[in-house]
Amino acid sequence: MSLPFGIARLDTHLADSGLRVDALHEAAAMGMDWGDDAPVSLFLAGIAARNPGPVLWLVRRRDLFAPALSQAGLAPERLIHAEARDDAELLACMEDALRHRGLAAVVGDVRKASLTATRRLQLAAEGGTTLALLRRSPARTGEDPLAAPSAALTRWRIGPAPSAPLPVAGVGRARWQVELVRQRGGNPFELMVEACDETGRCALAAELVDRPDTARRANSRAAA
Repeated sequence: MSLPFGIARLDTHLADSGLRVDALHEAAAMGMDWGDDAPVSLFLAGIAARNPGPVLWLVRRRDLFAPALSQAGLAPERLIHAEARDDAELLACMEDALRHRGLAAVVGDVRKASLTATRRLQLAAEGGTTLALLRRSPARTGEDPLAAPSAALTRWRIGPAPSAPLPVAGVGRARWQVELVRQRGGNPFELMVEACDETGRCALAAELVDRPDTARRANSRAAA
């Protein structure tokens, strides 16, 4: 079973035409500052929001902002918040929660997760309908959060993009640069989207709707 984004230009590039709900998916910020994590959290909140049921969100520091998650579709009454002492405890709690089978998604914020740890999360998710979502925060050393190997089916980078233009002075709907760095059974790609609305859904940026697909044009040039 897959959970589509509802954006044809994005879903058609995914091996499963969406995100498999019985699998582990990872996301990290394009930048290395702590503030760059916000779009990543909202991206994951929107994914979790589209799968019906309660969502467990595990953190190591108290930086979740419920009103922002609600604007991305994840209502406070659906959210279960828990704080772990370290990455090891957080990953163990994620694994137990995935085996529970009663949640829509389990989201964890970690700095480091070994290949073995991600394999355990993937195995715990398999056969169920609970999304395993891992937000990789940047380490203080500045190393790439997605440099380490992982068993995740998809790995994403999310970064802010210029907001939608308005006919009057002001800031339009937020936008993100979404890059699928790796997916099992498919190719990487990059796309700019409008940020999640109150239903957890992103949208294709208006000026891109009628523009030829970037990835398709790149493949055509490569084949020429």
